[in-house]
Amino acid sequence: MPRKYLETHPWISFSVDTREAEITTWLLLGEAQSKCEHVAKALLDPKTAEELHTVYLAKGALATTAIEGNTLTEDQVRLHLEGKLELPKSKEYLKKEVDNIIKACNAIAREHLYGEGSSLTTEEIKRYNLLVLSDLPKEDDVIPGEMRRHSVTVGRYRGAPAEDCQYLLDRLCKMLEGAFSLGDAWPIASGILKAILAHLYIAWIHPFGDGNGRTARLIEFKLCISAGVPTPAAHLLSNHYNETRTAYYAALAQTSRQKTPFPFIAYALQGYVDQLGEQILKIRQVQYKAFWTNFIHLQFQSLDSAAHKRRRNLILDLSEKTFGNTEWVTTSDIIGISGRLHTLYAGMTPRAISRDVNALAGMGLLSHKKGKVRPRFEIIEAYLPRQVRQE
Repeated sequence: MPRKYLETHPWISFSVDTREAEITTWLLLGEAQSKCEHVAKALLDPKTAEELHTVYLAKGALATTAIEGNTLTEDQVRLHLEGKLELPKSKEYLKKEVDNIIKACNAIAREHLYGEGSSLTTEEIKRYNLLVLSDLPKEDDVIPGEMRRHSVTVGRYRGAPAEDCQYLLDRLCKMLEGAFSLGDAWPIASGILKAILAHLYIAWIHPFGDGNGRTARLIEFKLCISAGVPTPAAHLLSNHYNETRTAYYAALAQTSRQKTPFPFIAYALQGYVDQLGEQILKIRQVQYKAFWTNFIHLQFQSLDSAAHKRRRNLILDLSEKTFGNTEWVTTSDIIGISGRLHTLYAGMTPRAISRDVNALAGMGLLSHKKGKVRPRFEIIEAYLPRQVRQE
């Protein structure tokens, strides 16, 4: 007897004709792998690397829950990770939603670290749903970690027949295990493609009574890191979906209407590459800042008088305040930049600050005009590879 979904959801075919993909899809996959490799090979000190991991874990957890209605802000999630967020009892569940995603992501990352669970299974998908919904309020007909036994609709979209959900998840796992390898040279690109397809199929099938979107994004995370995507970059698809919700739902609707996954794949890939570009820019800024700090220390390495140490601290603290922007600081405000400068210049006349500013300008480290100053960050751009401009 034919499965009911064949009549109601014929686009759930577990086959993808790659000839339908536009050339930009393949270019974006290649770019995504290249950018992931850049992130993975970025040299960062341990503290900065941990901060980067925490930032994107918070962003990913927030994005995964926000698209389902969680109203916490990114700052609130960061405070929660630090144990500092206080909420009224009626909103405690919002923290629990985030905690469930963070716990699940950390568990998936640990499994990958120890080489466990490389293949996705239906039981694993059920476990993800159980983690997502753990200790949260739920409808009476929702059983966390178990297939739904009733029909569901999301907007205008109706999920696959309940009696076929187990079969469909089994088929999905089989499809992901044996298909879509782009060759040995493209493991990350293959993993990203599988992750996007898995997300799409979970949305099509909608196998659980609740938490399908969050479960889909955990599967995405698992498939990405299993393919070699660095953990900070493995959260970026969720960020993209959350930041472009209207386009996200439109792309999902287009796939079922046109009976092809490629509209969603194209949407997800473009956003992912854009998010990777922003992440690489942030990493570059961190490296730029570290290089600048080392450069300053090198300029003063053989200058150990009290005045030289004061000037070194002045340029370092001024740099900390203005890094990443073109802000000019009034000379009279220098003493208030940091507690250290306040202590150093306490009891000294404004002329002492003026002498130090002039000395730093003479070293080429500072620009000053009309009573305002800023570090000359641009001088270290001379260490970047030169590019030949094409006119």
